[in-house]
Amino acid sequence: MILQKTIRASVVTEGVGLHTGEQCHLILRPALPNTGVVFVRQKGKGYETLPALSEYIVDTRFASTLGKGEFRISTVEHCLCAVSALRIDNLILELVGPEIPIQDGSSLFFLEALKKVGLVEQPVPRKYWVIHSPIEVVDGERWARVEPYPGLRLSVTIDFPHPQIGQQTIDLDINEVTFSQEIAAARTFGFLKDAERLQAQGLARGGSLRNAIILDDNAILNPEGLRWPDEFVRHKALDALGDLSLLGAPLMGYLKVFKAGHDLMAQLVKKITNSPQCSRLQEMAFDISK
Repeated sequence: MILQKTIRASVVTEGVGLHTGEQCHLILRPALPNTGVVFVRQKGKGYETLPALSEYIVDTRFASTLGKGEFRISTVEHCLCAVSALRIDNLILELVGPEIPIQDGSSLFFLEALKKVGLVEQPVPRKYWVIHSPIEVVDGERWARVEPYPGLRLSVTIDFPHPQIGQQTIDLDINEVTFSQEIAAARTFGFLKDAERLQAQGLARGGSLRNAIILDDNAILNPEGLRWPDEFVRHKALDALGDLSLLGAPLMGYLKVFKAGHDLMAQLVKKITNSPQCSRLQEMAFDISK
């Protein structure tokens, strides 16, 4: 029987917020069995809560945004993919400030913070979303699909009409080792013209070359260059894994994504949870995804 996990102790990550440009803290705290992954923030003498589940997705432009009432959190995917890659089932994510720190635009800081405090098993079995028949969402030439697979495998293809990107594909089995070595440090990226437009609208005030790969019409503007030649598709894989975590339980299946962003991933996650003939939430006798 595979048991649920949480972290051994609380740990803090801090940095600038992408949209507000303000200093933010995220406190990661252990949680009781069957809590799930939940964002919280102080409100008056109490706390507001926002579970990291697909039913709370309210916006998928540029990032995945969760919301319930007045409580909204943007760009949750960078943190959540590290949580899911480590198979953490129960976690409290307490926001101190308006948003999650963007760090360097990857998941590396969150992964290192979680590894630093370590994990502990809890005496309750974990459940997986097991795919028994293919499930797909399509938008023109863009699509996202899951198929049965004995573990978690991911294939992502992107195609940008930019001389530094073009078409790139990554395909690999996902576990703690492969995520740590191949995905976690891949940074988000954007185009200078879009960044300037967003900042003119009062958004992305914290965006800079320190937390994103920025491209003009022809070149990469970051003086240090790329961490991998295909860092762009690796970050899109990171995004897809973060969005997939909004299932609320690890996926047992093969995720294939072609030019799909947060919008199609949100549709796919919701379709998985609403397709009992194709997928089922169930306990596993042993973890075959390692």
